[in-house]
Parts: sequence; structure tokens; C-alpha cells
Amino acid sequence: MPVDAPPFDLSLDQLRLRTSAKWRAADPGVLPLWVAEMDVMPARPVVDALRQALERGDTGYAFGPEYAEAYAAFATARWGFGGLDPARSALVPDVMLGAVELLKLVTAPGDAVVVTPPVYPPFYAFAAHLGRRVVEVPLNAAQRLDLPALANAFDAAGAAGAAAFLLCNPHNPTGTVHSPDELAGVAAAAEATGVRVVADEIHAPLVLPGATFTPYLAVAGAERGFALVSASKGWNLPGLKAAVAFAGPAAAGDLTRLPEEVGHGASHLAVLAHTAALRHGEEWLDAVVDGLDRNRSLLGELLAASLPSVRWTPGAATYLAWLDFSELARVTSTPGTPTELVRGDASARTGVAAWFLEHARVLLSSGPAFGSGGERCARLNFATSASLLTEAVERMGAATGDSRGRPPRRAR
Repeated sequence: MPVDAPPFDLSLDQLRLRTSAKWRAADPGVLPLWVAEMDVMPARPVVDALRQALERGDTGYAFGPEYAEAYAAFATARWGFGGLDPARSALVPDVMLGAVELLKLVTAPGDAVVVTPPVYPPFYAFAAHLGRRVVEVPLNAAQRLDLPALANAFDAAGAAGAAAFLLCNPHNPTGTVHSPDELAGVAAAAEATGVRVVADEIHAPLVLPGATFTPYLAVAGAERGFALVSASKGWNLPGLKAAVAFAGPAAAGDLTRLPEEVGHGASHLAVLAHTAALRHGEEWLDAVVDGLDRNRSLLGELLAASLPSVRWTPGAATYLAWLDFSELARVTSTPGTPTELVRGDASARTGVAAWFLEHARVLLSSGPAFGSGGERCARLNFATSASLLTEAVERMGAATGDSRGRPPRRAR
């Protein structure tokens, strides 16, 4: 039995007291390893910042450059990149609403937005809601950017009008950390074709040991690009909405056209919390990253023992695992319809995720929502305790018959 260790040492009883989507969307007997929330307590600097704000009645509207300044300083200290200029930044409500506003600046209805599936499902939804045309360029077999295919897509999209590329850096759901050469290749292809790059870098603080994160705006040729950043994922603050959009030197003029009211959507308390996390929460972040590294290794061991037929390439960042169940015919050919077990997220009722929800009472994120190639896949969130992760994977193995003789663990 694995031993739970800080910061991933909260009991199932403690976690079930939470009222967020992760813990309330499914029935109590279901183990939730789906939405991007971590099962940790918040960093003490974040708690202190919020408590002090409430005690002084500081619950008004967000104001000032402190968030952008804090993130720029964090990027310099963490990655040695001093090129995020707060003077070329704007406060936005969150990363995806920031992406929407940036796409409005550089594209028009009917223009192409390139995405690289499997990729974060809201990339599709928000682009479609804007009336943009989504163009898919799947990751290659190694789960890396397919630069020749991207260059061809950029060329076609740019020839048809304005176009943009929504870059996920690091990549969700695979955890891929794009290399400097790959990002420079993206920048060169974008510059040659007039495609504008909007980089979602929300998972950047969660690069695991052995890998190095490269901000998109750090590479040559990215001067006309944008980066959207937030402390939301790194410090587990998704319910405290705020983010910052940074522009490259040649995109600063575009950012000045962002309507002032866009910044009004960010929560003042969120800005205070994110700023405190960036300025004073690095020790907490380091402990989380170490814990995620342990869980990544544990997940590999659990899959080998309980689901040996599952294909998984461990990612170098995030707490997300993209699992391929193609070799498990029982899972991929038997649809499940467990509508009574989960509420609020229709995607959890489709594909492989639906099967495991019905037969193992484990909630994953459904692969088809991540675009082409996800039909026999599912995303698993391993930012939880070792004991809960173990129980969930053993349940899945027992349900499929793929495990090596281990009985299913019972819900507590």
C-alpha cells in the first residue's frame, strides 16, 4: 500500500467535503480523476493574502500592474527569461477568455484557428463560438508538434485570410514540453505566413524534474506573438479567476486595442492571491512539483500492474496523463450510459470515460472531447493522494480484466 505524503496527503473524507466541480459532479462512490483541480491545500501566502484582504474589506475591483510584474519576475527567476514586459501586458478574466479577446484582435469570423489535437477541449468550443474555422494539425506519433504539417496548414490558412494558432505550451493533455527548436519552428512558420500565435502557458509552472520550460515569447521570431499566463493551475486556484496577456514587441500595438472593460472581468481577490503565489509561493510550488513527479512514477507502476495493455507516454509537465485504451476491445467497443452517476459535464458520458464511470466508478475526462485521435483515449488527473490513485487504477484494472490478479478496491 503506497504511503500518502505531503502535499498530496488529504484523506478521501476531507476531499469529499469540497464543493467544487471535481468533487460534486459525480456520486460519492465515484473516484474523480478528471477536471484540472489538484487535491492539495492552498499555499500559506495565498491564504494570508486573502485573509488580510477580507479583514481590511479589500473586496473591490482589480487595479494596477502588480500581477503582471509578479509573473514577469517569476519568469525571470524560474526560467531565466526576462522578456515579459508588464508595459506590454493586459489583465484578462482568465486564460480562455483572454484567448477569445486576442483572437478577436487578429482574426475575423470565418478565419482559421489552428489547433493541435489531442488538445484542451475549450480551444474548439471558444473558437467555434467566435465563428472561427477550426483547423486540426494533430501531434505526431511521439506526441510532439508536427512542424512540416503545421507549416503547410499555416500556409493554407494564411492564404485564405487572417489566421491564428492556439498553442498549448506545455501541452494539455499529453504533458509535452515543447523544445526551443520546436517553438522556433512554429515562430518561423507563423512569421512566413502571417499567422498569429496565441500561446496558452497556464501549465508552465508545473514542469516536472528533468525538463525545462521555454516561454513562447523567448524564441526568435515570436515578436508578433502573445502569451496567456496565470497562477491558476500551478497553485491550484481555478476558482479564483484572473490571468495576464503578454504581447511580443511587435504585437504591443495590437494589445492596445483590447477593450478596457475586458480587464474588469478579473477578480480582485484572485489578482491578490495569484500575485502572492508568484511572489511568495515558490517553496510550495516546488513541493507540489516533487509530489507530482512521485505520482507520475507511481502511475506508471500502477498501469504496468493493473492495466498493462494501456499505452501511455509520461509527460514532462502538468498532472495529466493521456491514456490510450485501443488494445482493450472490451472498453472501446462497449458504450456506457451512466447518466445517473455524473452531472454537469456531458463529455464524461462518452467513449472510454463513460465505460469506466459505469463499470469501475472512476471518473476520467473523455478522449473525444480533445479532438481527432481521442476516440479510444481518456485523460487522467494524477494530482491526488497515492492511495486514491492506487484505488482508482486498481478498480479500472479489475473492471477490464486487464489486471494481474488484483481484486478491486472498495470505495470508502
